[in-house]
Parts: sequence; structure tokens; C-alpha cells
Amino acid sequence: MIEIRGAFPVASAAPIPTVTARQMAEVDRLAIDEFGIDVLQMMEHAGSHLAELVRAELGGDLRDRRVIVAVGPGNNGGGGLAAARHLANRGASVRVILARPVNRLSEPSRHQLATLLKMSVDCSVAMYDLTDAELDHESSSADAIVDAILGYRAAGAPHDGVLWLVDRIARASVPVISLDLPSGVDADTGEAAGIAVRAMATLTLALPKRGLFRAVGRDHAGRLHLGDIGLPAALYRRLGVDAGTPFASGRIVRLEVDT
Repeated sequence: MIEIRGAFPVASAAPIPTVTARQMAEVDRLAIDEFGIDVLQMMEHAGSHLAELVRAELGGDLRDRRVIVAVGPGNNGGGGLAAARHLANRGASVRVILARPVNRLSEPSRHQLATLLKMSVDCSVAMYDLTDAELDHESSSADAIVDAILGYRAAGAPHDGVLWLVDRIARASVPVISLDLPSGVDADTGEAAGIAVRAMATLTLALPKRGLFRAVGRDHAGRLHLGDIGLPAALYRRLGVDAGTPFASGRIVRLEVDT
């Protein structure tokens, strides 16, 4: 049963299948290679929905709200960069902080970043452009932080600039909204090999990652939402997964987890 409560429809998570990191990688492969849905399309959906979740979590109006977007080097970071554009378009003051230099971003993420630079959105690289004290000051004065550092493909404990950024975001006292799963949480086990972000809310994409309902993952995800990135049921059937119609009531659904 689906009900409307707050900004988004609410549905029980129980009937919605979860996926492992390996299954989700195959979902992405099929989407691109066989269904003609490219990475930039999926990033656009993810970023738009993430910005909408941030807007809802900040009370419905982004004008004059300060948002830090923490970005990892992979395609999860690209979704965060797309969200940064939508946040800026809706009136937020956005500061993007990259975990690694631009030349270490994925190609689709560089595409998203180029647009932000044309928009004159403030972009910095962790460890290169900011000290611990500077980032802590930025974080403490923000209204919210978007965690788009690590996605479902991450394995093991974070390291280098990624570790530094995850650590600083994990220490932040302001609300954090994570994309796909909180950075540092394993997509399959829900455990954390090292430092992990504790989110106020998480927007997981397409289907929930299994680790979000286990151990540390469930505790760190906060209010769990599912976002539609436009993948057809026929794609899931190729994997033997009956995804149902989780987005019949809206493109963002808050998942109610049974206790």
C-alpha cells in the first residue's frame, strides 16, 4: 500500500527487491549496451531527484540556502555534480568539493563539471585547495551537505583524497543527504571497512542496494528514498528480477522499512 505523507509517497520496502553491487553493475551494463540508456541520462535523473530531496529536507525552498556537494571520482560523483546544477538553478548557493583532481574524474563526471564551471559554481579539490580547518568551517556554516563521494562499486576502506573527504563529511554536524548509499558503507553487507558517512536521508537509485537494510547500512542511511532513473521492467526481467512498479505513485518514493 502506498500513502502520501510529507513531500513524497511512502511505500513499504518489503515487496521491492534489493540488488547486490554485481547485479547493479549488470543493470548499468544492460541499460547502456542493450537498451540505449546512456550514463548522462541516468545521471540527469539522479541529479534532478537528489536536488528535489535536498529541497524537501531543507523545508521546501532552496533560495539562499548554502549546500556543499562532496563529489567522488566515479559516476556517483557525476550524479552529485548534476544535482549541484539543479540546486544552483533553484536558488541554492552551491560549493562543490572534489575528492580527486579533475583529470581523475570519470568522463561523464567531467562533462557535468564543465557545465558547472560555465555557470561559475564554486568548485574546489579536497586536500589541494582546502585545509581541514577550511572545510570544517565550510561544513559548519552550510545548511546541508550532499554526499556523492562513493557509490555501489566502492570496495574496501576509502583512501587518499576520498578518505579525507569522507572523514570530514562524517564529522560534520549539519544534515547530510547521500546519493545511492552513505559513503563508506558496503553496498552488499551494509558494513563499513573504515569511516562511513551517517546521513539524515539517502536517495538510492533504481532498486535498493542490499546493504541498506543490514547492520551499519540501515543505521547510516537515515530516511531512505528510492529514485527512478528511467530503467524499464524488461531490463530487470533479463536478470530474473521482478521489479514491479515502485514508481507508480511518483518518481521519488520514501521507503518504510519494517522493524
